[in-house]
Amino acid sequence: MFTVFGFYKFQKINNLRRNQKFLNNILIDNNIYGSIIISKEGLNGSISGKNSDIKNSIIKLKKILAVKNFDNFNNSKSNFNPFHKSKVKIKKELVPMNLKISKKIKKKNSHIEPKKWNKLINNKKTFLLDVRKPFENKVGSFKRSVNPNINNFRDFPKYLKKLKKDQPIALFCTGGIRCEKASVYLEKKGFKNIYQLKGGILNYLKKIKQKSSLWKGECFVFDNRVSLKHGLIRGTHSICSGCREPISIKDKRSKMYEEGVSCPNCYYKLSKNQKSRFRMRQSQVYKAKKSRKKYFFKKEFN
Repeated sequence: MFTVFGFYKFQKINNLRRNQKFLNNILIDNNIYGSIIISKEGLNGSISGKNSDIKNSIIKLKKILAVKNFDNFNNSKSNFNPFHKSKVKIKKELVPMNLKISKKIKKKNSHIEPKKWNKLINNKKTFLLDVRKPFENKVGSFKRSVNPNINNFRDFPKYLKKLKKDQPIALFCTGGIRCEKASVYLEKKGFKNIYQLKGGILNYLKKIKQKSSLWKGECFVFDNRVSLKHGLIRGTHSICSGCREPISIKDKRSKMYEEGVSCPNCYYKLSKNQKSRFRMRQSQVYKAKKSRKKYFFKKEFN
């Protein structure tokens, strides 16, 4: 059994190149897989490994980067390692929005615990905003939520400008970090009633039982479990090898679905040449499975 640990922290980090090497060594030495992003404004990561190795790695990470507590973290279990490699990336921003969070930005505590979240979003005056990408929203979301249908988070401010400043706005995303950025932007623009789901969807699905839940569907995650259900149990979605988007059991019943080749999302978008290449690749996968060997085509989600 593997522990999957997600976390983020907004704080100033210097010497990015040096810290990148230190963090890489921690992951390698402790057999940890997954990815960590560091920037001058903080860090964001999702890693997996044996529980004792995860704990040891986090202790060392906090010591190196002088982190007392994460702004948020979540952990879940998986019966297989959902990542195939480890990597530490340096980026200008943890969430690309042309807005860097610093200590100079005063942000009020607008985090709402999962148990109080239902009451907030049941209020018809509350504008419920799903800040994730469209393909994530398609896998599952809250009832009455609105997704702006934006694929690049840098374009998100254009949408946020359209919202009413006097309306209560409730934001949610997978683990909370995208909401953190969006809420800072809204406060800077004069919005007063901004709320965000503490710990994100993962925290909600972990703490709220299905019978009292307002969540519909499953939650897409950026690892090879693909989606999670209540209790953070692995969901039913998989990934199309043609377009790399999540597909449901219903999608697999479609005539447009071909394992390793296409799905209803990409059937008409792929060229004949692409489909031919994907079929050749899939034939190699079948041969490898038959001979009980690992096939080299394993793609980790970015």
